[in-house]
Amino acid sequence: MNVGNVAPSTDNSLSYAERVPMQKLGQDEFIKILVTQLRSQDPLNPQKDTEFVGQMAQFSALESTKMMQDEIQSLRANSLLGQTVEIAGEESNIIGEVTSVDKIQGELKIIVDGVPYSLSDVIRVERTETAARQPQPLTRTPTSTQ
Repeated sequence: MNVGNVAPSTDNSLSYAERVPMQKLGQDEFIKILVTQLRSQDPLNPQKDTEFVGQMAQFSALESTKMMQDEIQSLRANSLLGQTVEIAGEESNIIGEVTSVDKIQGELKIIVDGVPYSLSDVIRVERTETAARQPQPLTRTPTSTQ
């Protein structure tokens, strides 16, 4: 078999990330894989239960880490409420006050001047000074002693 005339492909127009779709492994997919492993194992040489427990523990740790990451992102977004932010724009940067936080298509977005932006687009944060944030003096009402 002669393969000397085969030339390597020079079409690099698509990157690897564009050719291979991004897939996420969730809890449902993990359970399906686990059931498939159980069904297809050799009955004379079954997989040890400790291996399954180890896999489940790893998946649990991964899920917990994901949930923690989501909570941290939520805290970060909420901490920007009322702050002046600079957002990286396509043509120029946008500066405005964060008025709300919304979850749009599963992603937290901050709302600046009515437009949603991703947290990753924030390049600078400034404290917004308003009269409402000024500390008010405490007043005491005299109490009568009997």
